[in-house]
Amino acid sequence: MARPSKPLISRSSAAEAALEVIDELGLEELSLSHVARKLGVRPPSLYHHFTDKSELLQEVARIMLARMPTVDGAPPSFEEQIIARCVLTRRTLLKHPNAAPLILRYFPRHLLLAAYERAASEEPYPTTIQLTVIDAIEKYTFGTALFEASARARGVDPMPPVDGAKFPSLAQAIADNPFGDEELFVESLRMFLVGVRQRLATGSVGRPLDTAG
Repeated sequence: MARPSKPLISRSSAAEAALEVIDELGLEELSLSHVARKLGVRPPSLYHHFTDKSELLQEVARIMLARMPTVDGAPPSFEEQIIARCVLTRRTLLKHPNAAPLILRYFPRHLLLAAYERAASEEPYPTTIQLTVIDAIEKYTFGTALFEASARARGVDPMPPVDGAKFPSLAQAIADNPFGDEELFVESLRMFLVGVRQRLATGSVGRPLDTAG
């Protein structure tokens, strides 16, 4: 396919247009023709910047991560700083539920190395467990966001209706849960971080928990 003699669009503008198409039509409906139409150009113009649709989708994933905002103010503790950052990350992904799966498919971890460095330098934990904490927080934040994004994209509740006669314990737990989706995320993350502190205090980090009792 012949390419135009000079670019009519930029790489970033094409990725932004692709994200808009995904927001409007869904990830499965994205095509280079849709993106070109959004930009007011012909599809061959996109080949100045992307070899194929997959490369365009990688750029969409990159710009989604680049939009992650910073935390305003100074939370009172390291744990609360981490929670605030994770909440903002989650909110950013949930702004684009149709596109959120791209983070899993094309996770550009090399773009996050500076964030990992900052986390490691700020963590008040021994270096032997810093990667454990970073890995757990990252997977939990992105995993829960993608789970909820999938539900939103399909227009369903993250937790389906539960028959109390068949699943009485689960139904009771759902009925007694005082948290909304974001609050539940925060409370779960806070429990994890409290557990890290407790294991450090008891000297049990780095060895299996005693589950015999």
